[in-house]
Amino acid sequence: MIKVDLSGAKQFLSEAVDYDAALKAFDTLVTGSGAGADFTGWMELPQRIRDTELDRICECAAKIRSRSKALVVIGIGGSYLGARGAIELLRPIPAKGDPTVYFAGNGVSPDYLCDLIERIGDDDFDVNVISKSGTTMEPAVSFRIFRELLHKKYGDKADEHIIMTTDAHRGALKEQGDKYGWESFIVPDDVGGRFSVLSAVGLLPMAVAGIDVRKVIDCAIEEMAQLSVRDVSNSAIEYAAARNCLYRKGYGVEILACYEPSFRFMGEWWKQLYGESEGKDGVGIFPASVEYTADLHSMGQYIQEGVRFLMETVVTFEHSRKNYVVPFDSENADGLNYLSGRDLADISTVVTEAVRQAHISGGVPNIQLFADRRDEAGFASVVCFFEMACGISGYLTGVNPFNQPGVEAYKKNMFRMLGKPGC
Repeated sequence: MIKVDLSGAKQFLSEAVDYDAALKAFDTLVTGSGAGADFTGWMELPQRIRDTELDRICECAAKIRSRSKALVVIGIGGSYLGARGAIELLRPIPAKGDPTVYFAGNGVSPDYLCDLIERIGDDDFDVNVISKSGTTMEPAVSFRIFRELLHKKYGDKADEHIIMTTDAHRGALKEQGDKYGWESFIVPDDVGGRFSVLSAVGLLPMAVAGIDVRKVIDCAIEEMAQLSVRDVSNSAIEYAAARNCLYRKGYGVEILACYEPSFRFMGEWWKQLYGESEGKDGVGIFPASVEYTADLHSMGQYIQEGVRFLMETVVTFEHSRKNYVVPFDSENADGLNYLSGRDLADISTVVTEAVRQAHISGGVPNIQLFADRRDEAGFASVVCFFEMACGISGYLTGVNPFNQPGVEAYKKNMFRMLGKPGC
């Protein structure tokens, strides 16, 4: 379970954190009595997946791994960010013999698409198209293109290389898949896209990449059970209450930081989760993310001395998967022999604390989150923690955390300008 350290934020809180309000928001979430309650199925999703689709997900992944060198995952937003975050966190470099998982359909750049097609080249590949409707423009265009490539490569066998993850009952993609016999997995009706990573949406690409999704789900079931306890010691309640207290004090931007470069796309997943859940009705904390220590040499100046509307949440994996000791250099031209013999993990710990102290003294409230290690269990704990805290935090802010009416605004303009009939 994620551990929360609020000591770096307390001096910025002129009033006590309102845990009573947080507990009421927690009650609203777990009892399904709030706005958007029809989309809270993610709380019991890990158990449901284990009981229904998990075996078939693993079987499909094994089939893809046995026949293809690449899987192209086509989706946008919640249909790809969770899977990409998981794969880059746990398998940033594919193991020897593992397929490479590529992502398409999250934009309309011709350069990106052509580069991806060129990279796949003559390799055998499969396509996993993920969409509730099948008509969202960006993924639908990419799917049309890759479906044509499959037909050119495999002819009558092309449909065997298409796996769809879509609505169980309706939609253009569902109708196509039923017509052509594509293998199918479900986007749950009661789970919004940004909460769907622990369904087939995220699990199939993760399993193809070599991640032990059975372990992910087993750990997620345990995490959700712990996060469902009504107590102020519940880490999700602690975090939600503290960030909302800071928000009321004028800290309207939250920076999520991690000292693992492989966490970058988990940050992107987190930004969608919180931005889409809380940013509405003229309120909400703006979510941003940085990669430390790299961004200390770019964004670090602003974080240290810019406008004081920033709060900082730092995710730390307490145990490294590997160790490396700094070697001794007889010339010592760089003057770093004082570090020789020290493990990089130890140096990272010192850097983390040095940055924490500097930012706090510079006026940036700091919340620390600790996960055990960068593995399947650590991933599950991060996902479950942030999802539960997001639901609580949304109700604390006074919004429906599970809708996203604003995302349609650009689409109306886009369809009209592209000449879509009827627009």
